[in-house]
Amino acid sequence: MEKVQFTDLCRKLSTRGGHALSKAILPVVEGHLAQNRKYKLPVIWIETSDSGDNNIAFMNTTYPYLGRVFTEMIDLLYSNTFMAAQGQDALIILEQAAALYRGMFTLVVEGAVPTRDGGLYTVIARTATRAITALEAVTWLGSLAKHIVAVGTCASFGGPSAARPNLTGSVGVRDVLNREIINVSGCPVNPDWFVGTLAHLLMYGRPELDDLGRPTLFYGFTVHRHCQRRSYFDREDFAEKLGDIECMFSLGCMGPRTGADCPYRQWINYVNWPVRANTPCIGCTNEDFPDGSTPFFKPMPEKNRPAGSQPAMPGPKGDAQ
Repeated sequence: MEKVQFTDLCRKLSTRGGHALSKAILPVVEGHLAQNRKYKLPVIWIETSDSGDNNIAFMNTTYPYLGRVFTEMIDLLYSNTFMAAQGQDALIILEQAAALYRGMFTLVVEGAVPTRDGGLYTVIARTATRAITALEAVTWLGSLAKHIVAVGTCASFGGPSAARPNLTGSVGVRDVLNREIINVSGCPVNPDWFVGTLAHLLMYGRPELDDLGRPTLFYGFTVHRHCQRRSYFDREDFAEKLGDIECMFSLGCMGPRTGADCPYRQWINYVNWPVRANTPCIGCTNEDFPDGSTPFFKPMPEKNRPAGSQPAMPGPKGDAQ
């Protein structure tokens, strides 16, 4: 299957919900592997300053389940979460993998990168003589990787780790490395966004990215565009309290300015998502999350915004995407 056909298939089937997208993609991945002698995507995964929620979300991937991702899609060379080795043995594996797969591996970074005081606020390894900070590791591995995927909003843009007052000087990977970063944002990331990005890198290389470096396959439209409560918004029929069935724009929903396909991809094995569970979208994929989304249950004009900026305030027909 050609790249254009794959992209069109993803966009078409993603709106059907359930397992339609995965059922279509898996045979394509399997065919690709058969033709390429079971070549898998070499991956080095570094966890820096975050809550660890993205690797947990990744473990919740369904169809393909986690085992199939490991056995058929990626060759996970290093991951402090998933590997058995510890201590010095793990560090040796990391150094050997980075050297052996130089220019070929995909670096996955989970978490923001503290930069203040030389990055000492997140140490990922210690040797007999020194501590290796996340800043040092990301800088070193980022210079050797073929592709870099920032998984989660902390790695992509700083996220909660960089929220005010940001005492550690945490930033996204893009602010540390002077090269292209594929940002798969979300707090946590939807497993389909991450696994789908890895599948694209395996079969076709770099996916099409938006102006924030996110794959347009998953972030190309706003939550607002496909929200099941959109008809209420168009009639200016807004909820007064949590639990009401009307549009929750009045209760702080960030859907009109949040790029993500949550309404039809959904979460927890494709059965639910925040608005369906009667809570507003909090804009967790956004560049300015969480500061730009808080206070969470206040409408956009009342939220914290960077000085001089103006929030997007769409009218009933205002969502251009």
